[in-house]
Amino acid sequence: MVRYTGPKNRIARRFGVNIFGRARNPLLHKASPPGMHGAKRKKKSDFGMQLEEKQKLKAVYGMITQKQLTRYYQEALRQKGVTSHLFLRRLECRLDNIVFRLKLAPTIFAAQQLVSHGHVHVNGKKVDRRSFEVKPGMAIAIKGKSQQLDLIKNAVENNSRDVPEYLQLEPVTFSGKLISNPNLDQIPFPLPINIALVCEHLAHTS
Repeated sequence: MVRYTGPKNRIARRFGVNIFGRARNPLLHKASPPGMHGAKRKKKSDFGMQLEEKQKLKAVYGMITQKQLTRYYQEALRQKGVTSHLFLRRLECRLDNIVFRLKLAPTIFAAQQLVSHGHVHVNGKKVDRRSFEVKPGMAIAIKGKSQQLDLIKNAVENNSRDVPEYLQLEPVTFSGKLISNPNLDQIPFPLPINIALVCEHLAHTS
C-alpha cells in the first residue's frame, strides 16, 4: 500500500489553493508559485494542460498513483455511460475519500491513515483498504474506541466544510452513509478540474 510522503505545501502553492484542506494554510505566507521568485509559467502545450489537470485530480484524492488512475479509467471504459463521469464516480467512492467527505477526518491524508490503521468499519466490519469501493446504502462508521480520538472529534465538529448531498452524516454516532452515487456537479472540488482532459491524457498514456 503506497502512501504519499512528498512535499504537500509545494503542491498547494503550485495550484494556488489549500488543496489538501490543511489547518495551516500554505498560501498565507507564500502565495506565489514555487520556484525562484515564483517565476511566470510558459504557455502549456495540449499535453501539458492534460498533465496538469491529471496532477490536480491526483492531489484532490490524496496523491493516488498513476497505476490506480489508469485502472479506474479502464474500468470506466468497460462500463456503459459517460466515461468521464464513471471514472470520477469511482474515485469519489473510494473509502478513504468517503471518510474525508463525511468529515470523519480533517484531511484526505488523515482519512487514509484512519482506514489503513483499522479505525473504520463498513457495514459493521473493519475495512483497512483505502481503495475499497463504497456503494450506495453502505454504512461507514468509526469504531467505538477510536471515536475518542481528538483528531476525529475535532473533524466532526468543524463547520468549515459541508457534507455533500449524496452522503448522510450522523455526528453523534460518528457514522454516515452513501445515499446515492455522486453526480459530477455535486462533488466539492477545492479548485476547477477538467475531467475530460484527464481522460484524454489517460487514453494516450495507458
